[in-house]
Amino acid sequence: MGRRDLADIISTVEFNHTGELLATGDKGGRVVIFQREPESKNAPHSQGEYDVYSTFQSHEPEFDYLKSLEIEEKINKIKWLPQQNAAHSLLSTNDKTIKLWKITERDKRPEGYNLKDEEGKLKDLSTVTSLQVPVLKPMDLMVEVSPRRIFANGHTYHINSISVNSDCETYMSADDLRINLWHLAITDRSFNIVDIKPANMEDLTEVITASEFHPHHCNLFVYSSSKGSLRLCDMRAAALCDKHSKLFEEPEDPSNRSFFSEIISSVSDVKFSHSGRYMLTRDYLTVKVWDLNMEARPIETYQVHDYLRSKLCSLYENDCIFDKFECAWNGSDSVIMTGAYNNFFRMFDRNTKRDVTLEASRESSKPRAVLKPRRVCVGGKRRRDDISVDSLDFTKKILHTAWHPAENIIAIAATNNLYIFQDKVNSDMH
Repeated sequence: MGRRDLADIISTVEFNHTGELLATGDKGGRVVIFQREPESKNAPHSQGEYDVYSTFQSHEPEFDYLKSLEIEEKINKIKWLPQQNAAHSLLSTNDKTIKLWKITERDKRPEGYNLKDEEGKLKDLSTVTSLQVPVLKPMDLMVEVSPRRIFANGHTYHINSISVNSDCETYMSADDLRINLWHLAITDRSFNIVDIKPANMEDLTEVITASEFHPHHCNLFVYSSSKGSLRLCDMRAAALCDKHSKLFEEPEDPSNRSFFSEIISSVSDVKFSHSGRYMLTRDYLTVKVWDLNMEARPIETYQVHDYLRSKLCSLYENDCIFDKFECAWNGSDSVIMTGAYNNFFRMFDRNTKRDVTLEASRESSKPRAVLKPRRVCVGGKRRRDDISVDSLDFTKKILHTAWHPAENIIAIAATNNLYIFQDKVNSDMH
């Protein structure tokens, strides 16, 4: 892969609050926004195609002269703000700088200026003898993206997550050791609400891996750690939330202890359910559902690719063991989704306890193609379509996925391809 191909690798995927828009960010610092086609009168079920709506360069590569470090332009996260007028707004961040973008449409232009001619030059005022009312004339639709605010210098370490608060006024950003709270209207200062940096960096035992605000309570947020724990914090309790309100941690089974235990227990993503009652976490081999009222252990654990347990040594050697997979809820919190290797992604139905492995590929993305469940076999008998664990492609990995907030539409980022799958037949998971 050349540098251009690497720049196309998708690094984040995010639906807006209605699901009409879908944004992706890539390693080259670009943001591409897709818009869903409106339903047509002739074909009532044709709605659902997402077409490119706007593309813009969000971040450029920079150089930190104080630390002699290159700051890459890669977009780490995108978060949409709830829509409050005709314009849309989103936050995008690379390792260091968060930007607020405004996306507006123009399909009319004013004509009939009193003081300017058609080219826009000022007229000689002595020739203006009468005044006219300018009129708006239709024009081809233009989508304009403009940078509204730049939130810089808030982080010493790399930003791994941003989350907009339900108060619609504030948001937080987290790096390895600190979480900051920002006001959307104020760019030159933020409030540090979590700081886990030890006085002596040699005492460092864990880092923050992800954080998210509660969907309904603007005082609550959660952050996950590389040690596999979740800390729920309440901003009403103290300005600095170093003392968590609740600690969610599963005791380790001593019989499973190995050299890799700590690495694979690191939580790579945490997401509140839409209801706000549960939290979903992803570590290297599992996804877990936690009840906010039960700290001792998760209420559900799903094996994503348990067949990799025997392969941890080679996954450590090729650095795959450090891959950060994300997870997502469907709109009704009944099904969860997360990615795997070989361009596979997994879905778990919490009610029926059924699970399925699906593949994002060119073949499966043809219009009206039906996704066939895939199976990975470990030794023993192989069925005809099974794939052996030894022939999985670890360079093809689905780290980033997103689920439409209300409908069965999912977006899957497979390296530099974006797949959008829609279930038009029924509303269960297949």
